[in-house]
Amino acid sequence: MTTNALPQPVNRLITEFARLPGIGPKSAARLTFYLLRGGDEQALDLAQALQDLKERTQFCSVCFNITEEDPCQICADDGRNPNLLCVVEEPLDLLAIERSRAFNGRYHVLHGAISPVEGIGPEDLKITELIERVKNGHFTEIILATNPTLEGESTALYLTRRLKEFDVKLTGLARGLSVGGDLEYTDEITLGRALEGRREM
Repeated sequence: MTTNALPQPVNRLITEFARLPGIGPKSAARLTFYLLRGGDEQALDLAQALQDLKERTQFCSVCFNITEEDPCQICADDGRNPNLLCVVEEPLDLLAIERSRAFNGRYHVLHGAISPVEGIGPEDLKITELIERVKNGHFTEIILATNPTLEGESTALYLTRRLKEFDVKLTGLARGLSVGGDLEYTDEITLGRALEGRREM
């Protein structure tokens, strides 16, 4: 979509938008021209929000959720069940489960799923950190709440094999969830029921 007929800053922003997931060249150009036509304040607010995102957020050193403070609010909450651990692929999945209000334990965020096609192996995820947490923790149950996709199921199977050596109950979400979908798009009621009806792995 970029062209020599456009000024270099415009081309650059189109290119940067197009690198985002789900944004194609046409959408990238529309976003760029929207910001170009809009007032200075909107573009500057967006720039400030991006800067704050990079400067003020970090990963929790315990669960690897995104946070401003380390440890995150969930890990620092003494009111949560310290013996129950829910393993999710992404921070958005954690937020989806929190919205269901059906879980009051701890979390571990993997930051992805095993996908040989995309060149993502176990070493690219927070799996080593998970094994260390389980080894040094006192968890009685670990819920493998990966997405009901081929990659999510492969990741859950891999984790099941790695965690079998520990004296801990392994469960997975009940499959009232749609196969091929993502947790972040699942409604609260369905997700809550899936948590309540979890099964042993």
